[in-house]
Amino acid sequence: MNNTEIEHLKTSISIAWLAREHGNHPFGAILVDENNRVVLQAENTVMTEQDSTGHAETNLVRLATQQFSPEQLARYTLYSSTEPCAMCAGAIYWSQIGRVMFALSEIDLYNIIGPSPEHLLLPCREVFAHSKRRIEVYGPSSALEMEARAVHKDFWKL
Repeated sequence: MNNTEIEHLKTSISIAWLAREHGNHPFGAILVDENNRVVLQAENTVMTEQDSTGHAETNLVRLATQQFSPEQLARYTLYSSTEPCAMCAGAIYWSQIGRVMFALSEIDLYNIIGPSPEHLLLPCREVFAHSKRRIEVYGPSSALEMEARAVHKDFWKL
């Protein structure tokens, strides 16, 4: 990952901190166009909206598909503080977004949270591997592991 990509991942982590401050699960995502401009951002809203589908990536995809064509989205990158879950990976796939980068892996998140009946351990690469369209995936980011883990510290024990 280059410095610009690292900075975009740091932005997604800062949005995850905002989600946590707003009383939601600590996840954040941004959408970046082919010129490396941030065009959208979204945080998790599961708790405040009482919507189990209010994950940061799904919220971002909802906004993105209303504002951009599938052709545009194919050239865009979704940056996420944590690896997209299976639901979010499906939304990313159907939106036509062409590239995904994340800071913390789903396996690392699972190790932080511990066993939970709410956690579906299915990496996004595996979801995308069953599709007809190639989606580039990069992550986790070893350079940001501590920052990506920090946003989850003590949250899941509440």
